[in-house]
Amino acid sequence: GYLKCDVGIIGKGDTVKVPPKSEKDPDDIEANLLLPDGVPIERQRAKFIVKVYRADGLPRMNSSIMANVKRAFTGEAKDLVNPYVQVSFAGLTGKTNVKKASYNPVWNEQLVFTEMFPPLCQRIKIQLRDADPMKPAIIGTHYIDLKQISNDGEKGFLPTYGPSFVHLYGSTRDYNLLDQHSNLNTGLGEGVSYRARLLIAIRTEITDNVELFADKNVEVEPTLPICESSYCKTDGFFLFATVLEASMLDKKICDRSVYFELSMGNAGNSLDGHNESATNNMDDDEDPVSIDTTAYNSTTSACKPITHDKNHFYLPYWDYKPCMDVRAWFPDLRRRMYNSNMIAKITERMEVGLAETNLLLEEEDPTAEVKLRGVLEEVASSCNKYVTITKGALVGPGTGKTKLDKERIKLCQREVESIGNMSRNLRALVTKSSMKERYKTAQNYLAKLKFLIEDPQHALPDVFVWMIANGKRVAYHRLDARDLIYSTIEEETGIFCGKVQTVFLKLPGKQADGPAGWHVRAKLSLYLWLGTLKHKKFFYSGLPRGYEMLHELKNAEKGNVPAPTTVHYVEKYVFQLRAHIYQARSLIGSDASGLSDPYATVYITEYSKTTQVIEETLSPTWDELMVFDEITIYGSKEEIKRDPPTIVIDVYDQDKVGKSDFIGRAIAKPRIKLKENHYNTPVLEWFEITRGLDGAGELLAAFEMLEHGSDDVPRLSDPKYIAHGEYRGGAMDTSSLQPAMAILPVPQEVRPNLARFRIEVLFWGLRDLKRVHFMTVDKPRIDIECSGKIMNSSIIQNAKKNPNFANMLKFFDLDLPIEERYAPPITIRAVDCRSFGRYTLVGTHQITSIHKYMHRPPPKEDPKRFNQDGQLVLARRRGSAGNLISPAADTAGGGAISASWSGENLTLYGAAYVGKALHAKGKKAKKRPESQDATFDAQGGGDDDDDESSKDWWTKYFLSYEKLIESTKNSASSRLHEQQQQQRNQQTHHHGGANDTAENGRKLGVKTSKLVSKLSPKSTPAKSWPANSRVATCKIYPNELESVYEYNDFKEWLLAFPLYRGKKTGDSTEDETRIVGYFKGAIKVYKLPIEKGMEPAFAPTLPLNDPIHVLVRVYIVKATDLHPMDLNGKADPYVVLQLGSKRTSDKDNYVSKQLNPVFGKCFEIEATFPQDSMLTVQIFDWDLVGSDDLIGETKIDLENRFYSKHRAMCGISTHYEE
Repeated sequence: GYLKCDVGIIGKGDTVKVPPKSEKDPDDIEANLLLPDGVPIERQRAKFIVKVYRADGLPRMNSSIMANVKRAFTGEAKDLVNPYVQVSFAGLTGKTNVKKASYNPVWNEQLVFTEMFPPLCQRIKIQLRDADPMKPAIIGTHYIDLKQISNDGEKGFLPTYGPSFVHLYGSTRDYNLLDQHSNLNTGLGEGVSYRARLLIAIRTEITDNVELFADKNVEVEPTLPICESSYCKTDGFFLFATVLEASMLDKKICDRSVYFELSMGNAGNSLDGHNESATNNMDDDEDPVSIDTTAYNSTTSACKPITHDKNHFYLPYWDYKPCMDVRAWFPDLRRRMYNSNMIAKITERMEVGLAETNLLLEEEDPTAEVKLRGVLEEVASSCNKYVTITKGALVGPGTGKTKLDKERIKLCQREVESIGNMSRNLRALVTKSSMKERYKTAQNYLAKLKFLIEDPQHALPDVFVWMIANGKRVAYHRLDARDLIYSTIEEETGIFCGKVQTVFLKLPGKQADGPAGWHVRAKLSLYLWLGTLKHKKFFYSGLPRGYEMLHELKNAEKGNVPAPTTVHYVEKYVFQLRAHIYQARSLIGSDASGLSDPYATVYITEYSKTTQVIEETLSPTWDELMVFDEITIYGSKEEIKRDPPTIVIDVYDQDKVGKSDFIGRAIAKPRIKLKENHYNTPVLEWFEITRGLDGAGELLAAFEMLEHGSDDVPRLSDPKYIAHGEYRGGAMDTSSLQPAMAILPVPQEVRPNLARFRIEVLFWGLRDLKRVHFMTVDKPRIDIECSGKIMNSSIIQNAKKNPNFANMLKFFDLDLPIEERYAPPITIRAVDCRSFGRYTLVGTHQITSIHKYMHRPPPKEDPKRFNQDGQLVLARRRGSAGNLISPAADTAGGGAISASWSGENLTLYGAAYVGKALHAKGKKAKKRPESQDATFDAQGGGDDDDDESSKDWWTKYFLSYEKLIESTKNSASSRLHEQQQQQRNQQTHHHGGANDTAENGRKLGVKTSKLVSKLSPKSTPAKSWPANSRVATCKIYPNELESVYEYNDFKEWLLAFPLYRGKKTGDSTEDETRIVGYFKGAIKVYKLPIEKGMEPAFAPTLPLNDPIHVLVRVYIVKATDLHPMDLNGKADPYVVLQLGSKRTSDKDNYVSKQLNPVFGKCFEIEATFPQDSMLTVQIFDWDLVGSDDLIGETKIDLENRFYSKHRAMCGISTHYEE
């Protein structure tokens, strides 16, 4: 882009003088362009030609009063709109001529934009406008993304589009002077109504002639009209809908009669649809659009909502379910939709599979890799299927014939085929250690597929369902036509075609943003089908069975037989619904305190019931069984069992004044028990609660529907009584004493089994606390809450001096469910204790899954013991004193350690040993001397030709560096090498008889070697090293030690929990700014009484968290690929270290003109933990004039490394030179 600005420097208190803006200043935009990365500086000129042919179906844009006045004077009727098209692209705007008074204007003009190619502008904006002299208005806007209509690959194509119809959406079509939704017409928000369609085409020509176009401009030229029928045939489409249930209606509209309207384009729009053009200039025989509107019925008959409890309103659609249908003529371009549907289905399945894999990954479940393999296998096979189907359907009815259609189908085939092959190859590479990378790669494939779904050229207009009350449009739902389109091939059919779906109607436009949009205006159970007239016989194939075969259904395949207006259900069954509402967790806090007073309302068909209110909590336990006795369901038994009615659970926060705040909504399907089936006890499960697009918590509940007349059903449990004050009744009048309220608790066999648990917490300290309300946090404390019980830590007296807690270990006992999946969340809250007994909430952290923090006894038989994070803990195998499998197997060192150490817990906290704690660090890559696995010579012996004395540190270092580069090259064939490596390690073990003296180095048990070969960065085959590789090389990691898999971020016993403040937005960058500090500590949960043989949750040898003085040595070896800072494309780097308040600068020894400087320096700093625990290594660029620039920095948490158990082992060589 281009930015022009004026900079002035003024003294304090001076007024700002705005410089005079003169038009005479030349703008040399081309010479001063800001170009994004990857765009060549020398770009070619190109012409972007946008052809505008015609439009039809425009709404009227002028009030009819004016028109009637005109008619009285002039005696002629006019169309109430003066349309023209405005196209904006890359800062240029072009307009077609205005066609006076026409609902279907024909322009046949082209706008030629002269721009550079590739353009810096992402999209072309096309607006249909009304040229009203009094009030110019926008009829509709559409954006065309250049990325979607071109492709920059080697088989790519220049931007091309159409000729194809663009469907424009915006506000409702009825004209009023103050259109409250007018901003919908500018392309903001989701359009709530069809406005018009516009036939356009785009093409690009790259020109070599530079002189012709000195300036950028837009020219309007006439163009030849096209023959539309050569691009596609017009076909009749039939859209059918049945409303099986309408409930949860908005209270405000319930005193009027209500009906629904189904529309597609202007067809079916009964209120403000088709405007007949006064001067019909088209030939009548060519115009099949004007079909008789009485031939179909696009609305339901109006009726008044009724209610059982003055709270929940519904429409009485009992045995007669009303139907709506629409017939319309559109260009037949079904294949565009079919193609999108096939890709969308592959993507959908892949996304679900990857989400499940991710859950397993988080729980560290070993079946994650099996799942991921399965997902990739399925993607590969469905991609192949896609290619076969599309290859067979390149011609035939419904195919688009534009250039973009042809290029796009080729592109989709190429991409999908390659993703299928890549998935198959990736499947073979999934191993336990590489899971995370493979999962990320699969996510990339998913993103590629997602990009292919949407077709930039529209096929059919979207479908709208409107609820109309008192003659006004109230609420709507918009459906993509491609989700409803029917095809004889299953893969191509839309996902909602011939299916019953639950739809929530919402308010149009701005009204739906924010809290008003969270409430449902109506809940519909809708059956929809859309297809061409020749497929009409299938329109009722998916309707739930149990209806009477009417004449209209029997003769469905005849095109001229109308669709039924109602479907009469003769089969019906009565059920009793038992809703077991047990508890919710992680709700959104809606009061000022960050807590809520939640209650839940359950809606099913026409009934609703409400639970009691539980005050001041985000994880309420309602423990209620609600019984709905008479629920009638229409349809056959198999249908009901296959697709039971939807249950909606709304959770509200009760406010003492005003109306309740909406927290979120969960949707559930009940378990159906018919007379003939056996009764099974229902199982509680978690349902997700959502509000708008965000998650708002989870609900633990179970729903079962029992058919009346079943005899093997357990009877209801005895009610328990609660004071009526808690219950959200009608009038909260406590002066007149009301009787106590009876509620049924959830029966014993359904509720989770509780047991006594102990939660033990290690309070270590708080770090990086930000200010709250502009005040520093001086005396913080931490509260831990779980299922209503709260434990407070001791108060830190002065957070500046020592941010660690005085009392480290505390515990509390409570009843928790034995099954982990029912466990309530643990909330960590940081509170600042101010003077005069005031408390301020600093931040909170929610632990939703307790699973990670469970403390279990060690398994009996397995010599390798895992602690709670699944890492190995030092454990001795009694008897074999030499062979100890230890964290050494975790590091890439891999040797066994002699077991003369006692005190197994010592290495859990590395503070007991002082190993090589500090690490030579580079800028991008942090490097550190460490052993390279299995580089010692298998045959023993090996003559050394080199002079021993030449092997100084740098020689070894560069040898190691070469190895790192080698190993990255070889990782492509990693699988093969892993197997070779395993065999080789086993040979090493067997052949090593002669050299058994080096016990520590050699005792590589087969088990460890496998572990090593999995965990170590892919080692290279032995062949590539000469026999003299006796050099004790270092292990160089290509990334931070924290991100090395086996070191697990050095958080094996001390975790950092980020504390968040404010409401969750879901935007990752914003959520970063919500972090107000970190709580360092650990949480262990275990069952009481304590089992035998269980180690204490926190070892008695815990290091103290008192301030501790340490000496830090930092070895700076070198930096690579620094960012150039000077005009010569180089930099003059030097190192600065910061630790707490100490700053060490090595400015005098800067390296001149070098982007890969070798520093080779050691720095010593004395520090005190916990105040100075974050070491910052910065690299600055030395400048002769002015201040030095920061090239980059990296931060290392020394405290985590100091207290880590890996510290004792990190960097110990497996062998040394003689």
